[in-house]
Amino acid sequence: MSGPHVVAIGGGHGLATSLRAVRRYAGHLTAIVATGDDGGSSGRLRAALDMPAPGDLRRCLTAMAADQLLAEALEHRFEHGELEGHAVGNLVLAGLYDAGHDLLTAAEHVSTWLGIDPEVRVLPATHGPVDMVATTDAGEVRGQVSVEATTGIIRIAMDPPDPTVPAEVLTAIGSADQVILGPGSFFTSVLAAAVVPSIRKAIDATDARVVFVANLRADEREVAGFDLGRHVDALIAHGIQPDVVVTQDGGLPVGDLVDGVDLVVADVDRPHGLAHDSELLGQVLAELR
Repeated sequence: MSGPHVVAIGGGHGLATSLRAVRRYAGHLTAIVATGDDGGSSGRLRAALDMPAPGDLRRCLTAMAADQLLAEALEHRFEHGELEGHAVGNLVLAGLYDAGHDLLTAAEHVSTWLGIDPEVRVLPATHGPVDMVATTDAGEVRGQVSVEATTGIIRIAMDPPDPTVPAEVLTAIGSADQVILGPGSFFTSVLAAAVVPSIRKAIDATDARVVFVANLRADEREVAGFDLGRHVDALIAHGIQPDVVVTQDGGLPVGDLVDGVDLVVADVDRPHGLAHDSELLGQVLAELR
C-alpha cells in the first residue's frame, strides 16, 4: 500500500481511534503504546509478573485486527472467579511474557494471530515496567490511577526516569512522515509514552510533521479547565513541539495558542458528540501529512 509512514503515540481508547483513522491513508503505520498503567487487569498482572502494562497494547492490537472474531475474544473480560476483570488478551500477552518473551515479541505474535497487516506495527513504549510520577501543586503523585484522579499537574515523568525503549520505536519515529499525538487522556495517555526521554528526543529530532489531536472536551479531572492553548503549553513544557493542532469545530476553547502552531478546526466527532469519528478524523489527518 502506498502512502506515508505515520507514527501514532499514546494509549487507551484514544490511540485506538487514531490508529483506525490513520490506517485509511497510511502506507506504513506504527503505534507506540504507553506501558505505565497500574490499574485494573494490567495493574494486577504487573504486580504478579513485574511486567509492563499489557492493556493498552491489547486494545491497539485488536483495533487493527483482520480477524474480528479473535479480536472480540481477546477483548472479552471474565466476570467470575479469580480471573474476574481480566481481559483474555491481557492474559495472552502476560502468558507470553511469563514464558520468556519480551512484550514486543509477545505483541508481534498476537499481531500475527490477529492477521494484522505487516505494514502495521504495534510496539510497547518501553521494554520494562514503568511507573508514572506527577509533580503537582500539592506535591508528588505516583501511579497512573492516582494521577488520573488528581488536579494541578505541572509535569509528569517516568520511574525509572530513562527506561529502555525498543530500537524499533526510535527507528519508526526517525523514519516517519507524520507523528500523531492524541486524542486520549492528556497526561496519562497522550503524554504517557511521549515523555519517555528517548522517545521525546526522537520526536524532537524528527523531520515529520507532529500533529496533536485535541480531545472533544476537557472533562477529565487531570485537565479540568484546560483550553487548547494550555494543552499546547503543557506539551511544550514537556519538550514536545507540535506543528499542528486538530480540534473539533465548537469543541475546546482556543485560548492563547503559541505562535508557530497551525490550528485546524473541523468536524471530526461522531453524531452523538461523545467521541471522534475515525473516518472523519482520517480525512483531516490525510491532508496534514
